[in-house]
Amino acid sequence: MSNLRTWLAFALILGFVLLAVFAQFIAPFDPFRGGADALLAPGAKNYLLGTDHLGRDILSELIFGARVSLAVGISAALSASILGIVVGSLAGFFGGWVDGALMRVSEFFQTLPRFVLALVIVAFFGGGVLKVIIVLAILSWPQIARLVRAQILSLRESTFVEAARLSGMNGIQIIAREILPNALAPVIVTGSLDIASAILLEASLSFFGLGDANLISWGGMLNVAQPYLRQAWWMAVFPGIAISLVVLAFNILGDALNDALNPRLQETA
Repeated sequence: MSNLRTWLAFALILGFVLLAVFAQFIAPFDPFRGGADALLAPGAKNYLLGTDHLGRDILSELIFGARVSLAVGISAALSASILGIVVGSLAGFFGGWVDGALMRVSEFFQTLPRFVLALVIVAFFGGGVLKVIIVLAILSWPQIARLVRAQILSLRESTFVEAARLSGMNGIQIIAREILPNALAPVIVTGSLDIASAILLEASLSFFGLGDANLISWGGMLNVAQPYLRQAWWMAVFPGIAISLVVLAFNILGDALNDALNPRLQETA
């Protein structure tokens, strides 16, 4: 059952990725162009999921909206992972004052309420996909840094690390070639879960009108739908379903990766 659930989640993610990549070929209508067919219910005329208040096709908006949501989620998680790996590696390998200073910075960021801080920063500096990605990455790296640090602390006294020291490798080479390949499993798991969190945060920011107004996103669709909830429920329901499905799929994939890459779970199984 768990394997079936994992494959369904993977298929769902792959499906949304393909929709995002080939949106201009798959979308039945131009999502930026309105018309006279405003607020048509799902199934009316040629509109499978209905239209919004400007006559734009909801299905086409969902397909193009996948681009922004997935781009922000994957880019933010990848950026946070890179930053977390660098900080955690330096802290764990060198220890001492380097470890102390970097972990104090990490603790500071971990105490901050992510959504509230993201809301304030984006509201102050303005929206835009790149700014949202940077903000989400800055707020997401501490957990990965601590995971990498813990892994490196357990590996840095290993015999293969000592052998690398004796062979003349410097600290950076040892980290990159010997330690990191053996410490990336928890980063991969956390990264997949961070994608889900970033997608949800981006949707929340766009819902409050802090996304890029020139792009279509699922959160932005929810923002536009607010005044029409009673007369056009489909404007909010379908983007809400899309967000829920993608976030759920990445969480299921993260759990599956944890089961596959966690040696303790494999031993108990």
